[in-house]
Amino acid sequence: MSQRKFFGTDGIRGKVGSGQMTPELALKLGWAAGRVLARSGSRKVIIGKDTRISGYMFESALEAGFSSAGLNVLLMGPMPTPAVAYLTRTFRAEAGVVISASHNPYYDNGIKFFSTDGSKLDDEIELQIEAELEKPLECAESQHLGKVSRIDDARGRYIEYCKGNFPADQTLSGLKIVVDCAHGATYHIAPAVFRELGADVVAIGVEPNGMNINEMCGATSMAAIRDKVLEVNADLGIALDGDGDRIMMVTRDGEIVDGDQILYILARDAKERGILKGGVVGTQMANLGLELALKDEGIPFARSKVGDRYVMELLRERGWRIGGENSGHILNLDHGTTGDGIVAGILVLASMRRCGKDLKEMIADLKMFPQILVNVRFEGDRNPLEAESVTSLVAEVEHKLGERGRVLLRKSGTEPLLRVMVEGENEESVTRFANAIADAVKRVV
Repeated sequence: MSQRKFFGTDGIRGKVGSGQMTPELALKLGWAAGRVLARSGSRKVIIGKDTRISGYMFESALEAGFSSAGLNVLLMGPMPTPAVAYLTRTFRAEAGVVISASHNPYYDNGIKFFSTDGSKLDDEIELQIEAELEKPLECAESQHLGKVSRIDDARGRYIEYCKGNFPADQTLSGLKIVVDCAHGATYHIAPAVFRELGADVVAIGVEPNGMNINEMCGATSMAAIRDKVLEVNADLGIALDGDGDRIMMVTRDGEIVDGDQILYILARDAKERGILKGGVVGTQMANLGLELALKDEGIPFARSKVGDRYVMELLRERGWRIGGENSGHILNLDHGTTGDGIVAGILVLASMRRCGKDLKEMIADLKMFPQILVNVRFEGDRNPLEAESVTSLVAEVEHKLGERGRVLLRKSGTEPLLRVMVEGENEESVTRFANAIADAVKRVV
């Protein structure tokens, strides 16, 4: 990634109107990507977006850029990231583009690409696009300009795709589910999916206004759905993030179920049904409890760097199918090519139906270790992770934790943050250690 000027671990992302996230850059990016993609294939791209107010601006700019390079554009309007990946495949498009900053606040936005098979673009293609960005924009001749149209039935197509991941001989009848769509791209899709599968759905976070996406709701802010589950006496809650590629869940008594616990449910279900291929990929942030529980089940476990791109790379390298992050990115390559919060929720519900258990019972055998994460805002060239005051304290904490705990310090791939994570058996000591290391980092920055 060090060779890249524009693309990060998950496309291009930043604050709207500053840095890279400007309409000028979006226009040039559409043209540059169009130049690379027009060299072969269908010469058409699909564009979807979440519900941020800036999405209109970036959609128009990208549309103009692609058209100027001679590519036809199919617009979807607000649609989840995994829906764009799915429809890119079904329409045999040369690429799919998502305008979204995922779980970030509304004033951020981003642009990411999917290849024709619905997976992230290869590194080589991204480097080719970056090379084109350095050149002056040259508009194609009028007779070669791309045309623009809309996919009117995108919502219905994706709803049917999601429902197809639930067993045809089962129903969610009798289940009361709270679904929190984070005022994001799933607001008009997720409630319909679960209702059509038979559930009694209470929907929240379904009134986007362009500026309330992820605001005190969704998979990154679980208080709202937890309170609603308890208020309406629901069987469980499903919280999605702004672009629909993350999921978190809530048990009937308000316990939060994160991505690691969802991975445990899916992996054990696949093993019991004899369809597990290899093992499970987590990340450096995956809870030690998940690793130990999978070991008890005889399921191999491996850690990748943080980011669904790296989870995917390790899955492909090992030929495994299930992986994800504790933040709720869940990959099941038997059911899609990217993280899909709605589909992951459907697979958990299908497993519950097969077992005849509620959500809390599904994770009863998984003992999660207390894991404290402290974010420290960081800007500048100096790397505080290399400071002697920080490294010596980390070594001291690691010695005290021994084999029943971990310390992880890393830079965020999407925000100007340093993440300090400490994990161990005793929550009080883990919290104390995490805050002490974070304070040491703050003194450096």
